[in-house]
Amino acid sequence: MSLRISKFLLVFTIASCSCIFGQSPVRYTVSLADPERHLVHVELAIPPGRASHELQLPVWNALYQVRDFVQYMNWIRADDPNGHPLQLTQLNKSRWQISGADAGARVEYEMFSDSPGPYGAQLNSHHAFFNLAEILLYAEDEREAPVQVVFQQIPPTWKIATPLRSDGPGYEATNYDQLVDSPIEIGTFVETDFNGSCGKYRVTLDAENAAAILKTIVPPIERIVAGAARWMNDCPFQDYIFIYHTSDSSDGGMEHAFGTAINLPVSDFEKDLSPFIAITTHEFFHLWNVKRIRPQSLEPVDYTKENYTPALWFSEGVDTTAAEYIELRSGLLDERHYLDQLGQQITELQNRPAHLTQSAEQSSLDAWLEKYARYGFRDRSISYYNKGELVGVLLDLVMRNASQDQASLRELFRSMNDQYAKNGEFFADSTAVRETAEKLSHASLREFFQKYVSGVEEIPWDKFFASVGLRVNRLQAVFADPGFEAVQKFDQPPVVMQVQAQSAADRAGLRAQDEILQINGDPAGRNFEKHMANLAPGGILNLIVRRAGAQYQLHWKLGGREQTIFQIMDLPEVTAQQKARRAAWLFDNSNNKPR
Repeated sequence: MSLRISKFLLVFTIASCSCIFGQSPVRYTVSLADPERHLVHVELAIPPGRASHELQLPVWNALYQVRDFVQYMNWIRADDPNGHPLQLTQLNKSRWQISGADAGARVEYEMFSDSPGPYGAQLNSHHAFFNLAEILLYAEDEREAPVQVVFQQIPPTWKIATPLRSDGPGYEATNYDQLVDSPIEIGTFVETDFNGSCGKYRVTLDAENAAAILKTIVPPIERIVAGAARWMNDCPFQDYIFIYHTSDSSDGGMEHAFGTAINLPVSDFEKDLSPFIAITTHEFFHLWNVKRIRPQSLEPVDYTKENYTPALWFSEGVDTTAAEYIELRSGLLDERHYLDQLGQQITELQNRPAHLTQSAEQSSLDAWLEKYARYGFRDRSISYYNKGELVGVLLDLVMRNASQDQASLRELFRSMNDQYAKNGEFFADSTAVRETAEKLSHASLREFFQKYVSGVEEIPWDKFFASVGLRVNRLQAVFADPGFEAVQKFDQPPVVMQVQAQSAADRAGLRAQDEILQINGDPAGRNFEKHMANLAPGGILNLIVRRAGAQYQLHWKLGGREQTIFQIMDLPEVTAQQKARRAAWLFDNSNNKPR
């Protein structure tokens, strides 16, 4: 989410060399000398030429959340090249001004880094992982300057994994934006590589039994990258890196232009690989969608405040639509499981009352509110991931219907890739998506976008799915009623927002604002919604919660409640034409594939 696309993506080697030799680089030295206390020492060397510089530590990166990384800064000072102190004036919480820096400047500061996960920065005795925007400030006037970074005082058994180019003692980037779009893993990880579609792939894994796990996960990765390159008919890179970690507390992934960092529980690597395949495909496809096919509203990146965009429904939600098509066509997902997943997504949307009050575009703009627990209530918000994925499917079907299957979502992405990404340009949010789809399908889609992208009209599911011989059945099912509602903020423990009066949860002692640490013996921060969905009426729910610094163990018998679920099924009679169109939709051919 931090890459500023420019011509260097098209002429990578030439552009990087010419700028590095034509302009003095900014140099960072990062010391890992104090892992036990999670302290990172950073030195920034600014070349001579200007008397004054404004320094900025980003307030956000990776997640669409203002996280104020300066909260982790212990101290900062500035000297000239001879070691004489320079005047350093703080302008706001994350910004400073250096004066008297005509001969250059050396800025030193210390960061506390113990935020695990692909969105964080962490140094401990086991490893280091950095989203560099969380620890590296920049000089505003030097943001486009070439960059060099060196990591020092690394344990002798540790090695480095990053998409950055090595320049001998360290690494280099074309500018600050490319630098902070490059994750860094430093440790004793296990790795392998392979040559596949587009180029060379490096796969690293920090986990117990990593060598055996790599043998399991590399074959599906090979199919994912081949399927995605085939689907896009494009190879915008020669090297790509997958950085994987196991985690007991949280999972997730972060896309980058030339790599991805992903955290998953070890079970997702060893048992059912479907979560691993889903997140890997989603993050890999991001190298096109959002990293190169990029909305204008996200450019230029503003590290000082929120970057608002109404297009996350496309950049994140439709990314999942495309990723699942790639899985289908790569043999990693079959038709029945795909339709079941689609039904679950419809169920999620339809059972949130906010689907009648918040549009896909509004949800995109409101992404910055996701750190507030109240925003996650079902009557307050929908997910741009959820609504966007479904809109992507419907848009694909609409384009196919209007063009006799000559235009589709795949052609939409290819066209936007040709028109925008390959020319170093950005697309005009939802308007550009609509106009490209209209051009390809030779039909007006204004009403579709007004109703389902910028509007909140109910979606007539059966109308859209009829052309491929499907309908959406509505069923009443009894689910477990836990007696409370909780909301999770990214990698934080779920927080109880309200408890039903006189419910079993209330009688057991659960209270609003309790943090849920464990659910039935498992960490609650991982797959909380999945855990809750798998509860059965009449079962016993065991929670460990934290309240005012103390922990409490609670348990009670679950009640039941009715809920409407949506399932995608065949029409009573499916014609040969509908079967052929479904095969074209799901598998890009006219022959039925095994289900």
